[in-house]
Amino acid sequence: MSKFLTASIGRKFVMSLTGLFLLVFVGVHLGINLLLIFDNSGELYNQGAHFMVTNPLIKIIEPILGLGFVIHIVWSFYLELQNWRARPVKYAKKNMSGASTWASRNMLVLGAMVLVFLAIHIVNFYVKMKITGDVGEIVINGVHMHDAYTLVSSAFISSIPLGILYIIGGGLLGFHLSHGFWSAFQTLGLNNKYWLNRWKVIGTIYAVVISLGYAVIPLYFMLGLYN
Repeated sequence: MSKFLTASIGRKFVMSLTGLFLLVFVGVHLGINLLLIFDNSGELYNQGAHFMVTNPLIKIIEPILGLGFVIHIVWSFYLELQNWRARPVKYAKKNMSGASTWASRNMLVLGAMVLVFLAIHIVNFYVKMKITGDVGEIVINGVHMHDAYTLVSSAFISSIPLGILYIIGGGLLGFHLSHGFWSAFQTLGLNNKYWLNRWKVIGTIYAVVISLGYAVIPLYFMLGLYN
């Protein structure tokens, strides 16, 4: 097993599995967050957020998810270090634009930028809701829960720079996913000469939907559409 993980294909296999796991999370997370713009009262989003916090299955999955993030991030830097060690003498620079996409050539850079975006998200929302409790409470249908809607909406309404950062973060995430999606299936061998192009198209569509979805939320509040 250790030999498999240290081999090139093994390292890529781990990246692909953790990447696909996070692809699912990103989509589910966006689905919950879009409730912000479908109900100005905030009840739908608060109920969705409350479900995610109190559901026993989610409580089990959450630490696994956190571990998946850590493995994916650490492993990407490890892979880059191994690749760098394999070629200590820099190759002559070539124009690779015709052979690969910009995203595929800059996955580590994009990943690092997405990590910064994730850190901003954790500080502004996760820490306040899960650790410090710096969030109001509301009662919906007799159930006491965090007023997550007010926390998120007020953050975007009061801070345009934060909203802009989220829009940029969504774009960076989309670029990262555009290559990571089909690359994961390719590494796992779930492709052939017909399916590779299909995975690329599906990956592009998924990346665009994710980018636009995460950009729409801050724009909704920044433009005052919630009124």
